[in-house]
Amino acid sequence: MERQIEDWIDGYVEFTDSSESPESFRRWTAISTIAAALQRKCFVEWGTITWYPNMYIVLIGPSGARKGTAMGPAYDMLEELNIPMAANATTLQALIRRLRDTNHTEVNQETSAIQMHSSLTIFSKEFTVFLGYHNNELMASLCDWYDCDRVWKYETISRKTDEIRGVWVNLIGGTTPDLIKTSLPMDAIGGGLTSRMVCVYEEGKEKFVVLPLLTDRQRQLREQLYCDLEKISMLSGQFKYSPCAINKWTEWYTAVSTSPPVFTDKRLEGYVERRPTHIQKLAMIVSASRAHGPELTITAEDFNRAISLLEYVERKMPKVFSGIGKSDISTLIPEVMSWIAIQDEGKTDIAQLTQHFYHDADKVTLDRIIQTLVQMNYVTMDMSTRPFSLVINKDAKTN
Repeated sequence: MERQIEDWIDGYVEFTDSSESPESFRRWTAISTIAAALQRKCFVEWGTITWYPNMYIVLIGPSGARKGTAMGPAYDMLEELNIPMAANATTLQALIRRLRDTNHTEVNQETSAIQMHSSLTIFSKEFTVFLGYHNNELMASLCDWYDCDRVWKYETISRKTDEIRGVWVNLIGGTTPDLIKTSLPMDAIGGGLTSRMVCVYEEGKEKFVVLPLLTDRQRQLREQLYCDLEKISMLSGQFKYSPCAINKWTEWYTAVSTSPPVFTDKRLEGYVERRPTHIQKLAMIVSASRAHGPELTITAEDFNRAISLLEYVERKMPKVFSGIGKSDISTLIPEVMSWIAIQDEGKTDIAQLTQHFYHDADKVTLDRIIQTLVQMNYVTMDMSTRPFSLVINKDAKTN
């Protein structure tokens, strides 16, 4: 199918460039949008494993970081295309009914076999509102749906067993670090749902835009993006690997298996185990994004791009859960670290620190935080000044 723009992801980033939203938010919104259009109609087989292009993407930043701004245009396009989406706020029972009611029949173009699928995208600008407070039942269901089982069974209120065939759930949401802390139970951090999430973290809006007016080029892009997204939604069948793509995957998978990425936060260990799955799903999506080259084929360039996209967001991923822990000072420690880091030359005296945090910490608590930062080798205490100063070590790990 002939497309109007070179690459859908890049086109969406350019279309939304006049907004204040960070580029990473806009880029990963585009990725989720393509996934929503592909649904369960597309897949890739690797031996006994079948991967589908659904992802759980969560944009995380403080209030005013323009998460919703990045997501808004994509939501409008998906709605115009009648892509099945969940309500912004719902119960698990209503969500199950919505998933069941999205059932479609698809004919496999290679085998002519008839396949049923129930594909649904959760598109929530306020993800923690959708998720609720410590909603373990919903989180468990989302974990089940991520792997796109052929049949998913559940028990109704009347104790009858019902089933959904061809489960496929895609998710994109926006939230703040503070809301993540309050909505997720502590024992869920690091495993379960969070290991399946790609967390895109930014500390604020990208730029200041007084008049976010669209240029003629951007208006044209919007029309082209919509038309191309419609064509992407018509794709159906199995993605194949080019010979070079198999070589690239072998090279990458061998490297990460023998020397996996090291995160200082152990709660990301579950995510690390799922990186190969994220890469396979991303490779399908970026393949569908490009206009040229073999259709329904994953190339080495697609793998390279998928790896680059994931590695970029992984640099800031540890910051997502930095304030979550059992210690009563776990929330304050990253805040103190960040505040010291932005001071002139990474240096502050104890009087300044106390004045800034006196609402949150008394002297005993602040002393404990300082001692913790010293033991972490994050700061050194300079006792030659009065009052004494804290200086960030040059080799300190800030994530």
